[in-house]
Amino acid sequence: MSKIVSPASVAAGLTEFWSPRVVASLDDSYVKVAKVHGTFGWHAHDDEDELFYILGGHLRIEMADGAVELDAGDAYVVPKGVRHNPVAENECLVMLIERKTTLHTGSEVTERTRSLADQLRPA
Repeated sequence: MSKIVSPASVAAGLTEFWSPRVVASLDDSYVKVAKVHGTFGWHAHDDEDELFYILGGHLRIEMADGAVELDAGDAYVVPKGVRHNPVAENECLVMLIERKTTLHTGSEVTERTRSLADQLRPA
C-alpha cells in the first residue's frame, strides 16, 4: 500500500538547493521534489522526458529556442534530448516526474550532480 505524502511540505523542508528527493515511485518513474534557487546549469536527458510541476514560486526553463516561465500550479514537459537550464530567481518548490533511468544532470557531471542514492535518502 502507498503512503500519503505532501510534496509541497517535503520540498519546503529540504535544506539543500537543487538536491531532489524521491517521494514516490510508480511503474518505471519516480516522483521527486526539490527546493531550487539560482541557476542549475545546461543539460539534457537523451532518452527521457522530464515533467516539471511548480509547487510554489516561479521557475524559468531556458532552452535553445526560447524559455518557458512557470508559476505555482503550472506544469511543463521538457522533451527528451532538449538541452535546458532551470533558473529560479527566488526560492522555488518543484515536483518532477522522471523515469527511474533519468540521470540528474544527464550526461553532464557538475557540482550539482546528485546520485540516485542521494535522491533516495530521506528528506
